[in-house]
Amino acid sequence: MCGIAGIFHYETVKPVDPKRVERMTDALAHRGPDGSGVWTAPGVGLGHRRLSIIDLAGSPQPMHSADGRAVIVFNGEIYNYRELRRELELAGSKFRTNGDTETILAAWQKWGPACLERLDGMFAFALYDLDKRQLFLARDRLGVKPLYTAEIEGGALAFASELKGLLANPLLKRRIDPLAIEDFMTWGYVPDHRSILKNVGKLPAGHFQLLDHGRPPRPPVQWWDVSFAERLRGTHEDHAVELLHLMREGVTSRMVADVPLGAFLSGGVDSSSVVALMSEASARPVTSCSIGFDVKDVDETSHARKVAELFGTDHHERVVSADQFDEADDIAAIFDEPFADASALPTLRVCALAREHVTVALSGDGADEALAGYRRQMFHAREEQARAVVPKLLRQPLFGALGRVWPKADWAPRPLRAKATLLALAEEGEAGYARALSILAPEQRDALYGNTLLAERGDYRAEHPFEDLMRNAPARSGLDRAQYADLKFWLPGDILTKTDRASMAVSLEAREPLLDHRLIEFAANLPHRERLRGTTGKWLMKHAMQRYLPDDILYRPKQGFVTPIAQWFRGPLAQVAREVVASEKLVGTGWFARRPLARLAEEHIAGQADHSRTLWQLLMLERSLDRLSPTS
Repeated sequence: MCGIAGIFHYETVKPVDPKRVERMTDALAHRGPDGSGVWTAPGVGLGHRRLSIIDLAGSPQPMHSADGRAVIVFNGEIYNYRELRRELELAGSKFRTNGDTETILAAWQKWGPACLERLDGMFAFALYDLDKRQLFLARDRLGVKPLYTAEIEGGALAFASELKGLLANPLLKRRIDPLAIEDFMTWGYVPDHRSILKNVGKLPAGHFQLLDHGRPPRPPVQWWDVSFAERLRGTHEDHAVELLHLMREGVTSRMVADVPLGAFLSGGVDSSSVVALMSEASARPVTSCSIGFDVKDVDETSHARKVAELFGTDHHERVVSADQFDEADDIAAIFDEPFADASALPTLRVCALAREHVTVALSGDGADEALAGYRRQMFHAREEQARAVVPKLLRQPLFGALGRVWPKADWAPRPLRAKATLLALAEEGEAGYARALSILAPEQRDALYGNTLLAERGDYRAEHPFEDLMRNAPARSGLDRAQYADLKFWLPGDILTKTDRASMAVSLEAREPLLDHRLIEFAANLPHRERLRGTTGKWLMKHAMQRYLPDDILYRPKQGFVTPIAQWFRGPLAQVAREVVASEKLVGTGWFARRPLARLAEEHIAGQADHSRTLWQLLMLERSLDRLSPTS
């Protein structure tokens, strides 16, 4: 795993200062502590920081092709590079190294942009073709690896693996995009279609971009998508066999490394399945790592320990205090953009633990999106059934009125928390699912915004791109559309961003075997009942894994990382909450209204309501804005 950065002059060919590229890559040193390099030519500069995983001594970057006509900087892993290399050698390609980087160079020279369809892996790379005088930027299918881009002074485009790489370029203008604040307050992160800074973008997952000297940048081109439009035929037993085969392939292909390798183990079905299949494929005990909390209700180490004992792993666990809230500033520094998924804190801790023992760790990310493992997907499927029965003219006044008067009882048993469901049923499916996924609904955001942000936002709402994505999805049902949006919007923006930044912060490579694209494409065409059966999500996966895992692992309620932020803001962070809601970064700019924010904090501190997620959002936003200011 690595960090990449560079500059490309598309307007006029100008020299690129190698020191400037080096400064950008130095900001990414945590992504690649094992080596660095910079290459420049008229109008282009490429920089690289290396974390050695494969061909430890033989694949320094930037790397030239064997004929010297192409140069690449690459972040990621190509799991099928050996097979591709043999095919390319038969076609006449020459190789000087034993790694995957040179394979991409030869594939580009053989197939051009179509080479991407042959790559099985996670990647973001920049390749300069000296003959064509063209820069080729590409990102993997599902967005496991990030790539930021920015237009800078002098008719140039800069790129980097993280925003901090771009921030190291003095020509980058640090202007906050108010629409990104609207996005962040809705989702808790800034989605891939936007950045917190104007003139900064992210190459979308499954896209590439070609840039030429002497012409403006062309828009990115989508080279991969997933379709839910078809349905597989056959029995569920046949499908279970195929799913298990694909899971095995995903796991074993990601176990190739020349450094110590292990796995995250939470004790949930996804990570437990990965550990089970790793143990099956490995002649040595798998190294597994778990994080627990000193609060019994949120601690899962007993489940992880049970799986570790079942497969005889070399297990490492660490119990941390639930009161370790002092890493909030670290999160802001690691993520650059505001990021309010509080599970980033325990994710960072488990990555740090894993790095003490291994350099590569496999995770269970992706199964919930691909196989309908989220409760919200189950609720949405049921709501869609209700929408099909109750006419829209009746739904809107009936459910809308009930939803407006129903109390927001977060403390109540689940069956009594009907407010969100009622409001969702009053809307169309796309808007209803956006409401289920969002942290703050439109009316809640509007109550917090100041006049400046309301004016700058105009008619835009953060839900619009999400709803359009669902509406235009290659899909046949509401569940299909929800899963498509989760894979294309939520997964790269939240889940994969969290895992990439937390792992790279400690120089650990995280791999996601359950996001193998063949598995994703197969799962998208499964019949509904094999994804979601009753209240059981990921039904086929659980059925397939019954030969490996006990029922109390497969079918226990989904928990995930839990962070007690509600208690924090009523205890040790109460004064911090008061300071944040009065911050000049928030209210002094006119983006937020002073009184509603103050009321929010006081209601939470007094125990009158639970506003912890919103307060955490505001804290993360304030910390990020402070770091992104021009003087920082």
